[in-house]
Amino acid sequence: MDLIEDRGFDRVTVGELCSRAMVSRAAFYRNYRDKYELVEQIFDEAMAEMTADDEDDTRSPGQRFAEFFGHIDTYHRLYGALLGRKGSPWFADRMRSALAAMSSEHLPGRDVDTLAPSVISAMFVQSILWWLEHGRPCPAEEIAEQSAQLIRAVIEAAASTSDN
Repeated sequence: MDLIEDRGFDRVTVGELCSRAMVSRAAFYRNYRDKYELVEQIFDEAMAEMTADDEDDTRSPGQRFAEFFGHIDTYHRLYGALLGRKGSPWFADRMRSALAAMSSEHLPGRDVDTLAPSVISAMFVQSILWWLEHGRPCPAEEIAEQSAQLIRAVIEAAASTSDN
């Protein structure tokens, strides 16, 4: 985290990560193709948990959303570094893309070619960034609910637009 916060994700090398983590490069490469895959795995696991379509899962969408913010809270230094001023445009784009795909599943007609998924994903990422940059001033559940209210408004607007 210190390396990313100091130098920015894009400038940090795998060698530096391994040295700081006291892990051999061989051990790193046995588990990850590169530093991008390492970060993707952390994010993808959180997305998979939020979007799991398990019939035994009784969590509401709001609970899933709050748990995702809980994940962000747990890894706040990582997400802050990746999305902040010295962050990685690659990661921000990756996050927006994954969130847009997820949000398109909740839109009327699941129309992924509309503006709504892009707006929703940008709002989601901006909510996360605002929360992190302000020192996480409220619990994960609260920022999740505030963000969900804004996102629901976009979904309702998209629904009314598609009805016209």
